[in-house]
Amino acid sequence: MRRPTLEEVAAAAGVSKMTASRALRGAADVSKETITRVTQAAERVGYVGNRLALSLSSRRTNLIGVVVPSMSNIVFPEVLAGISEALEGTGMQAVFGLTDYDPGKERDVIRNMLSWRPAAMIVTGLDQPEETVKLLKQADIPVIQIMDIDGTPIDYCVGLSHTAAGEEMGRALLAEGRRKFGYVGSRLDRDQRASRRKAGFERALAEAGLRFSLEKVGDQVSSAVLGKRLTMALLAEAGDLDCIYYSNDDMAAGGLFACIEHGISVPGTILLAGFNGLELTDALPAAIATSYSPRREIGRTAASLALRALSDTGEDHERMVVLSPRLSLGR
Repeated sequence: MRRPTLEEVAAAAGVSKMTASRALRGAADVSKETITRVTQAAERVGYVGNRLALSLSSRRTNLIGVVVPSMSNIVFPEVLAGISEALEGTGMQAVFGLTDYDPGKERDVIRNMLSWRPAAMIVTGLDQPEETVKLLKQADIPVIQIMDIDGTPIDYCVGLSHTAAGEEMGRALLAEGRRKFGYVGSRLDRDQRASRRKAGFERALAEAGLRFSLEKVGDQVSSAVLGKRLTMALLAEAGDLDCIYYSNDDMAAGGLFACIEHGISVPGTILLAGFNGLELTDALPAAIATSYSPRREIGRTAASLALRALSDTGEDHERMVVLSPRLSLGR
């Protein structure tokens, strides 16, 4: 079947081919009325533009690249939902790639995305290797790093201090009278944010003259299954714990099921604490402590920062937006 052409769109809208092209790009010197008329004409005739050809002439597409490490729980889907909400009606389109917390894969994903000439990039974390940072800087487009503020941003940044989040949770659990702590996590060599939370928690313990009695860290992707298995091993070696801190809520949920199998009261005998504030924590058979990360707000803010940076107003824009998690002890 023959594809509709730009000439047909222009004829349907009663404008020249050049005006139709500029209207579909949302050019600033084309009136809103004309843009609406051309857009409606394109919809009527079923025209789909060639964004790659557009990028060759304008040096950028309407794409915003988004790079995240995982989709295994609701954390990053909620971030992507926030990005999509902020981009709705702007003519910009988010495209995303997954890195599996692998710096080499992240570099390749970013390089491939940059070859499509995105208008901006939203990238997770502040811990990219030098080669990846160089790629992003040389792209000469807005770069928004998300989720973390513990580091030096390339350009723009929105997130929270994971070191401070871990420290806050540690102090809160100490204030609850807990003194014998265990730790369960996964892939701390790759998940730098979880590693920073652990370091912050350890700082709070050190201030009280304490440390983790025992740690279990897996090298698989975090999950309730892994959390349960590691907690079973932890309890087998250190049965006198009164608190276990987990790298995230998925792992803590698995830990809860391990405690149930052992007949251990939660949070009475052992208080379990995670991170993210996932919805699943409300459905668990016992309460766990957690820090609610503002995931959707991070996504919305990141997209808004990208749009402001692309607005060409000449204004100085806020470079770093610091958000705070909400702590809950599960009472």
